Amino acid sequence: MPRDISDDDTGPIRRVPASPGQGRPSGARRHATDRPAARRARPDRERSPEPERAKPARERARRRPEAGEPPRKPRPPEPEPEPAGAPEPAETLVPVGHGHGHGPAEPASRRVKLLLLALLAPFALATVAGVALLYPWGEPAAHSANSVGTPVHGEVTSTETGPCLAPGQVQVGEPEPGGSQCVAVEVLLSDGPAAGSTISKNLPLEPSTPRFAAGDDVVLAYSGAQPQSPESYQLQDFQRGAPLLILAGLFALAVIVLGRWRGLAALVALGLSFVVLALFVLPAILAGENPLLVAIAGSGLIMFVALYLTHGVSARTSVAVLGTMVSLTLIGVLSAVFSAAAKLTGLSDDTSTLIASLGHGIDARGLLLAGVVIGALGVLDDVTVTQTSAVWELRRANPALSWRELYGAGLRIGRDHVGSAVNTLVMAYAGAALPVLLLASLSGVGLGSILGSQDIASEIVRTLAGSIGIVAAVPVTTALAALIVVREELPDHTSPVSSP
Repeated sequence: MPRDISDDDTGPIRRVPASPGQGRPSGARRHATDRPAARRARPDRERSPEPERAKPARERARRRPEAGEPPRKPRPPEPEPEPAGAPEPAETLVPVGHGHGHGPAEPASRRVKLLLLALLAPFALATVAGVALLYPWGEPAAHSANSVGTPVHGEVTSTETGPCLAPGQVQVGEPEPGGSQCVAVEVLLSDGPAAGSTISKNLPLEPSTPRFAAGDDVVLAYSGAQPQSPESYQLQDFQRGAPLLILAGLFALAVIVLGRWRGLAALVALGLSFVVLALFVLPAILAGENPLLVAIAGSGLIMFVALYLTHGVSARTSVAVLGTMVSLTLIGVLSAVFSAAAKLTGLSDDTSTLIASLGHGIDARGLLLAGVVIGALGVLDDVTVTQTSAVWELRRANPALSWRELYGAGLRIGRDHVGSAVNTLVMAYAGAALPVLLLASLSGVGLGSILGSQDIASEIVRTLAGSIGIVAAVPVTTALAALIVVREELPDHTSPVSSP
């Protein structure tokens, strides 16, 4: 088996001694054991009284010069011996930060800027060109071919369970045992053309029917017919605006309290990511563009905006952008190859409903691949930023490390991180597909048939392709960071540390 350079030990982080011209930092201390051994071994002695015979010689040395004799230069005073425990010049250590690069990034040197510009320019130009070419300029917004009605809000005033009767019918006698049951729901309309009026709707009492109760805020769909007729309305769902807004406010508050200005920048980046999805990705796919190309272009735009806005414009962030872009491309290629090899159609129930609502065809397999790329973007950002920051901090802690040593040390850090990242992605997809997994487990056709079904196989390709991209992001980003950082000029920011 070939030797893996990531298994090489870089040794302990070595101290960087202070330059000869550096003075002793103020407040620096040293332990008594830091003095030379000869000085430590010498016992402290009180200064002995000056011998009497030495006084005349010293007095002669202090006599005034004769006339015409050049004045003597005063002898510099001899240094006093340092008392026990006197401080010596302290060693200096390069400060070590932590993994995500939350401190202010140092400005990059000119050659590093040129190198990063040369590497990033093709990706940036491809992203901008993709967004410009795929956006549906001048085309009307897509509308559903199957009208679902106008949303109308209301409040449930009462509910009553009984036999299912047509409007105007009255139950005579006892209902038949085992007959179908319905729930009559009275709704007070809050808005719409019949605001303030009350309508009654009979809903079949089935396991899939929502359970409404008095006081529930609900949403109805108004078809546009007679405003006072109950047949013009369909009871759709509950109103969820208030709890969602409260939860979003708590989330924003938690991020700002912990992250402060960096947390605020992250929230702004999150908002801009939703803007890209709503104003570019969705309209372009609905207009009939290739969903995979749209997802790659949109993810690239989100990545540039989110990473630079959250982590600042620096060499570290640029390397993270490069690693993310390379990994996203790999995920897209793997997803396309293996979805075609597995003959995945992408025609799930939701996709079939979407095609029926659009009234025209759409690349269902491309829509599946677009979900893979967008779903892996968030985890990739975390992995690449962490790896880049780790390599940068290793370089600052020990400038003597070569790029191979930096790569090996960073890869060992990434091995610990990649396991949890892959598990996060797998659990996220498994949670989203939980109803499908439960339905498949009830079929009783065997594990092989379950895993080979359309819905389960789609989730397997989605999970494994994204996980391979995350695994590949660790060595790719670490290698890029090591190659870039060794060409960086380290700042002369040193801080004294006290010895134990």
